[in-house]
Amino acid sequence: TTDTSYYILKFQRDVVEAFVQSGAEIDEDGIEDAFDLVCEINERVRSGIWVGDCFVYNNMSWRLNYCVGGEVTTMFHLDRPMFLLGYMAAMNRLYLIDKEYSIVSYTLLLSMIEFKTLAMRGDMEAALEVLPTIPEDQVDNIARFLEARGEQQMALDIAKNPDYRFELAVQLGDLDIAKDIAEQADSESKWRQLGELALSEGRLELAEMCMGKAKDTSGLLLLHSARGDAEGVDALCAQATEAGKFNIAFLCLFLNGKLHECIDLLVTAGRIPEAAFFARTYLPSRMSEVVAMWRKDLHKVNPKAAESLADPAQYPNLFPDLELALRAEEHQAGKLSSPVPASRFPAMEGHNAENLIEQMQQLSMSGASAPAGSDADMSSSPVRSVGAADGSAASPVKMASDPEPQPGGLSEQDMSMSHGEAEAHEDVVQEQEEEEEEEQEEEEEEEAEEEEEDEEEEDDEEIDVDDDEDGDDEEALDDDWGLEEEKES
Repeated sequence: TTDTSYYILKFQRDVVEAFVQSGAEIDEDGIEDAFDLVCEINERVRSGIWVGDCFVYNNMSWRLNYCVGGEVTTMFHLDRPMFLLGYMAAMNRLYLIDKEYSIVSYTLLLSMIEFKTLAMRGDMEAALEVLPTIPEDQVDNIARFLEARGEQQMALDIAKNPDYRFELAVQLGDLDIAKDIAEQADSESKWRQLGELALSEGRLELAEMCMGKAKDTSGLLLLHSARGDAEGVDALCAQATEAGKFNIAFLCLFLNGKLHECIDLLVTAGRIPEAAFFARTYLPSRMSEVVAMWRKDLHKVNPKAAESLADPAQYPNLFPDLELALRAEEHQAGKLSSPVPASRFPAMEGHNAENLIEQMQQLSMSGASAPAGSDADMSSSPVRSVGAADGSAASPVKMASDPEPQPGGLSEQDMSMSHGEAEAHEDVVQEQEEEEEEEQEEEEEEEAEEEEEDEEEEDDEEIDVDDDEDGDDEEALDDDWGLEEEKES
C-alpha cells in the first residue's frame, strides 16, 4: 500500500521455483517476474485482512469495503475510525475495534465471497452451485456483480427485484419479459420506456399499446401520423382534449383537415387571437365571428386596443383579395370532404404549397368557377375554363387536342383526366401563356420603337419648315434694301 493507493499482486510460484532450481543468483531486487499486478485501487487503506481470495479493508473515508478480482464493493459506512481484528467464517462475522476498545461486528457472507471468487476465475458452473447457499435478500447483489462483468442474461435469470429485472430486460431487448413486468407494476414510466424500445424495434402494435397505457400523447401522434391512421388520430384528439393537452388535440384536428373544429378548440382554450389569425388564413368566412369574440375579450383589458380591431364585414378594404379567399375556402371545403389516402402521398407531395389566391385570380380572368367537391382539382389545371350555362365561356388558352367544353361544366375528357395528365396539361398551358406574354412584350417594344421614329421624323420636318421661313424672310429683307438703295440713287 501507499499513501494514495494500494496494489494487489499475484504470486507466481512456478516462476520462482524454476528460478531457484536454475541456480541463478538472486540480486537485491529479487526475482523480477515473481509477481503479476492484478489491480490498482486508488484508496488509502487504514487496516485490512484476507478472507480467501477476498481482501477486506476499511479506508480513510470510514468505509468498510472488500475487493475480489479488482472489483470493490462497499459493505458498510462506519461512523468512526476503526481497525479490523479478523473474520470468523463459522459465524460469517467480521470484527472491528475502535480506539476506545469497543468491538463491533458486521455480517460478511462467505458464500457470497466464494461465488464472486469462482466467477472471477471464470468457473461459472461451480459458482452457480454455490448460488443456492446465498440468502435470497443478497441475490440481487450477486446479479449486479454479474451485470458488471457483462453477464446480463445470467443476472436477469437470477435477479429478484422487479425494477432491476425490468432494467435488465430493456438492456437485453427482451420485450416480452419487460412487458410482463410492466403489466405487474403498471407504471407509466415503465410503459413509456417500453414503448420507446418497441418503437425502435419496429413492433408498432406493442408500441401503440405501451404509449396508450403511458398516456404518451406525443408518441402516439408521431406513430399515428407516420402510419396514416386517421381513426387513431381522431381517438388521440379526444384523449388529448380530455387530458387538457390542447396542442396535441389541435394538431390532430389539423392533420385530419377539421378546420372548423380547430377554431372551436382554440376558442375553448382561450387562444382567441390565434383563432382569429387561423381563420384569416384558412377560414375567412369565420373571421367576423372570431374577431367579435376577440374584441369582446380584449375589451376587458384594453378597450382602445379592442376598438382598433378591424372586422372584414365592416372594413373589407383592409383585407385584400377577401372575395377570392372566400372562393378558395369554398373550393377547399369540397376537397377536404373526400380525404386523400396516405398511400397517395408521393403523387400529392407539394400540392399544399399552391397559391390558391393566384389560382382563383386566374379562374376569375377566364370567367370560370370552381365547383366545390368536383374532380376539377385546382392543382391540375388552374386556367381551364368551366363552361357557362349557355356554353359561351371558354378557356383563354386552349389546346388543339382539347374537346369543346360541355355546357354547365367540364368536358367528359376533363372530368376523366388523370392527375398526371392534368399536371402535364397545366405545364403546356403555362408554357403557351409565357410564349404569348413574350410575343406581346416584343410587339409592344416594336410599337414603342415605331412611335419614337415617327416623333423624330416630325421633329425633322418642323426644323425644315423653320429653315424655309427664315430664308424667305432674308430674301424679303434683301429686296427692301435694294429698293431703298434705288431711291437714294
